[in-house]
Amino acid sequence: MGTADLAATVLSRLAAEPSWKILTVVSQPDRPKGRALQLLPTPVKVEAQRLGLTVLQPEKARSPEFLEALGKLAPDLIVVAAYGQLLPQALLNIPRFGCLNVHTSLLPRYRGAAPIQWSIAHGDLETGVTIMRMDAGLDTGPIVRMESTPIRPDDNGQTLHDRLAVLGAELLIQTIPGFVDGSIVPIAQPIEGATYARRIKKEDGRMDWGQPAVVLRNRIRAFTPWPGAYCQVPAEPHPKLLKIHHANVVTNSRPASPGAIVAADKTGICVACGEHALLLTEIQLEGGRRQTAGEFLQGHSLDRLL
Repeated sequence: MGTADLAATVLSRLAAEPSWKILTVVSQPDRPKGRALQLLPTPVKVEAQRLGLTVLQPEKARSPEFLEALGKLAPDLIVVAAYGQLLPQALLNIPRFGCLNVHTSLLPRYRGAAPIQWSIAHGDLETGVTIMRMDAGLDTGPIVRMESTPIRPDDNGQTLHDRLAVLGAELLIQTIPGFVDGSIVPIAQPIEGATYARRIKKEDGRMDWGQPAVVLRNRIRAFTPWPGAYCQVPAEPHPKLLKIHHANVVTNSRPASPGAIVAADKTGICVACGEHALLLTEIQLEGGRRQTAGEFLQGHSLDRLL
């Protein structure tokens, strides 16, 4: 059961293993996307069709019709990764070995929808993958296996996602045999240290120049590729959106009010923050292309960002 790109990576790795047979794949329904609102399949559905696997797409995983269909399949084990819905106890009871979830954090830290982004946004130096036996709570089930990985200074939401997808798929493959034969015993999550990683919203990418520069750089990294970090450039008749693709912290800039441009040349646009400054090196003005700050400055002048 899965929907997003991470789950497609897990499915691909599961399907390559001859030790078991995948009875079916469950994914969220096709949704309209893009400006044309074209109905598009989920990444997991695309991968399942490539593998020649049957795909079920219930609107709600708790619907009686879906639960009946899943029960008739009588799976030994259900694997869940980035599916996008809470699963009811009635579903968790169907497979005789229960349900295993691939969660991209070191539980109980960052339960919830967006652990990858919030681990970067909060400046963590380490994250990882937890294989968890699911219960009816939100990522509260006992831990089966766990593996950590450092968060690199140049990691963003996409690079960390891709690394954790591969790590999670491999850890799952290593875990299933021992979980099924009982040699790996799940351990209850500790009560201490539990945090919640809420779903990312478009507004999370908005830059608040009153924040310290290191906090803002972490948010730029965390929210790449979506929703992206952005601010506004003063313009007539109304301000224009400026997307920030890459920036570095500057600790020796001259003091100025947050949002003021303290320097601007081919190396970047230096913006004063609540603490230190941020050197914007790759940006994209509303309606324009992604470019270096130096290229941008050839046709624009700035004294402040909003």
